[in-house]
Amino acid sequence: MRAQNGDQSFAHRCRVYYEDTDAGGIVYYVNYLKFMERARTERLRELGFAQSQLAGEDLLFVVHSSEARYYAPARLDDELLVSAEVIELNRVSLRFKQQVRRAADATLLCEGQFLVACVRPNSLKPRAIPETLRAAFAAVSGAGKQSKQEI
Repeated sequence: MRAQNGDQSFAHRCRVYYEDTDAGGIVYYVNYLKFMERARTERLRELGFAQSQLAGEDLLFVVHSSEARYYAPARLDDELLVSAEVIELNRVSLRFKQQVRRAADATLLCEGQFLVACVRPNSLKPRAIPETLRAAFAAVSGAGKQSKQEI
């Protein structure tokens, strides 16, 4: 399903700590991926699904592919707003569009897209996203038509 009118109101707040920065005091590029991972996890939690609970239900989400673009640096002590919007909902995968913005001035620092697959924890074989979870994502993303591409 392709999202039509995505809910862009979700944003996870986080702070840049010393451990997130390089020698120049700028956030090391790979840490933006960590911030976005946390936002996806918090998005699930906001919908009523904890990843620990899902693992107990023979379900695990894994990143299939990622793409990131960097625009401006975040620095030590910056407060960040990290969005996690579902833009595509398929039978066994979700595509997220994410942005990292500085909270103080809403400057776009980084954005990316992540294809996240639903798999069985023991075999890592694809499995269908449970209907309750699909319905929750569809409700907040305004999902519409089935996508032609599926992993």
